Amino acid sequence: MGLNDVALMYDFDGTLAKGNIQEYNFIPALNMTSDSFWKEVSNLARKNNMDSVLAYMYLMLKKADMANISIKKSSFFEYGKNIYFYEGVTDWFKSINEYGASLGLNIHHYIISSGIKEMIEGTEIANNFDRIYACSYMYNIDNIAKWPALCVNYTNKTQFLFRINKGVLDVYDAKVNDYMKEEEKNIKFSNMIYLGDGETDIPCMKLVKNFGGKSIAVYDSMQRKKVAEKMFNDGRVNYYAEADYRDGEKLNEYIKECLNEIALKVENK
Repeated sequence: MGLNDVALMYDFDGTLAKGNIQEYNFIPALNMTSDSFWKEVSNLARKNNMDSVLAYMYLMLKKADMANISIKKSSFFEYGKNIYFYEGVTDWFKSINEYGASLGLNIHHYIISSGIKEMIEGTEIANNFDRIYACSYMYNIDNIAKWPALCVNYTNKTQFLFRINKGVLDVYDAKVNDYMKEEEKNIKFSNMIYLGDGETDIPCMKLVKNFGGKSIAVYDSMQRKKVAEKMFNDGRVNYYAEADYRDGEKLNEYIKECLNEIALKVENK
C-alpha cells in the first residue's frame, strides 16, 4: 500500500449499529432482558476477577445451552441479519469510497469491536470491511461454539491498530511486534481515522490521535453526548458528532475534512 491508502476504523455497537448486537435477538431468545443478562455478566466478572468480555462470551454459551438455543456458527450469522443501523450507514461506504477516490485516496474499512464477529459477519454491511476484528469462538467439527478464539477488550483493541499499520493482519501472527521501517508500513497512523462511541474506545482514540491520525466520538443520545464532549474536552478525540452518516451531517463532514487533509499531505509529498 502507499501514501494514499487510508484506514477508516470503527467500533460496531453504538458506532454503526444501535445498541449491543447481542440484544437484538440472542438475549431475547434466552428469555432474558438485556439488563438482567449484563448484570449477570458483571457479577460473574467481579466474582471471578474475570475480564468482562470473556465473562459475557462464557455466559452466552452457558445460557444458550440451558435454554436449548443453537450456538452454531450459522446461528450467530443469522442473529446478525436483523441489526438496525444509524442513519446513512448502509449507503456510507460506497459514498465515502467515491469521495476518497475523487481525492486520489484508497479507503479501507475495518471493524475493531468487542461484539461477536460471527454476528457482525451476518449483517448487510459486512462485505464492506477489509477485516472484522471482534470477539469470536472456536468451533468443533459440527460448527458448534466451544471456546473463545479471540477476546477483544478495550485495551487489547490497540493491537489491531498496529496490525493495520504494519499489514500483519492475522491475529495469530506475532510478527506485529517486529521492527519495521516507517516507509515499509502498510497504512500510516497519520492516514487513520478511528470512530467510537464510548470509554472502551479511549485507548484506540488516544493512540491514533497521538500518532497523527484523527479520532471521532459519536453519540446517539444526550447522555452519550456528554460522554463524547468529555472525551473531546479531555483531548482524547479530535471531533465529536451525532451518529448520523448522511451527506451534509456533521459526522459526514468531519470525516471528509479529515480526508481532505490527508489528500493535501499526499499531494505535497
